[in-house]
Amino acid sequence: MSNTPKTIYLTREEYSRLKIYERRYRQQARRVFTNRVAYYHQFTGGHYTSITIRDQKSRWGSCSSRGTLSFNYRLVFAPPKVLDYVVVHELCHLTHMNHSKDFWDMVERIMPDYQIHKQWLREHEPELTLTDHLAKQGIPIKL
Repeated sequence: MSNTPKTIYLTREEYSRLKIYERRYRQQARRVFTNRVAYYHQFTGGHYTSITIRDQKSRWGSCSSRGTLSFNYRLVFAPPKVLDYVVVHELCHLTHMNHSKDFWDMVERIMPDYQIHKQWLREHEPELTLTDHLAKQGIPIKL
């Protein structure tokens, strides 16, 4: 399987339609991440100030020193446990702003099988795109 993204040439109407789908999935992602952060926060502690939803090209999530949690909306196309792994990972950064042994011990305490989900994300990253998701749902991109 190639990691090179497929180039799709779209008309204005098709591009506009794709943007509508993206907006809907971002809204869904906001709801999902807000719920999952609230659930896992009880196990991680720490203080966060806000949750942002983005389309990051090279990250699935991040945690700023000011407590802003950012998540890639495309994670809603992944299995729920994979999304949960990213939420746990970022929440643990509220306590450990690094990837030290203490950080990974905390992740593992909350999600003992995190390595399975981390590996799944590595292997399936190229598939987590809006166009791939729509194709799997049988929704044509080209009109």
